[in-house]
Amino acid sequence: MPYRNTGLAVTSLAAGLDVALLLLFVMIGRASHGEGLWGVLGTWWPFLAGLIVAWLVLRAWRTPLQIAWTGLGVWMITVIVGVLLRIVSGQGVQVSFVIVTFLVTGAFLIGWRSIALLVGRLRNRRTA
Repeated sequence: MPYRNTGLAVTSLAAGLDVALLLLFVMIGRASHGEGLWGVLGTWWPFLAGLIVAWLVLRAWRTPLQIAWTGLGVWMITVIVGVLLRIVSGQGVQVSFVIVTFLVTGAFLIGWRSIALLVGRLRNRRTA
């Protein structure tokens, strides 16, 4: 199977990138509202929980670099669970927020996997 996990290092890097990019997304958004650390943490935790759910449901550690199922699934589940947790916890959820969340997290979570795929293909061409 393509993109099969090659070890703990790949899985750790993939999970770390997903977590870091979600945090970056939240920090950018919160900075535009002039909020500090508590605002960042309050916005981040529902999406971090969604990311954890996504990784567990999809068993993303098996193919963390795959775009078609892992990347798209992690993206969708993370946003859906994150938005639902925001609603349940009484945080504001406006349509514009949901749209921006889908677009930016999609660009981040699919984007880095796309770059990894491109780099891998270029590397394979050089060694072939």
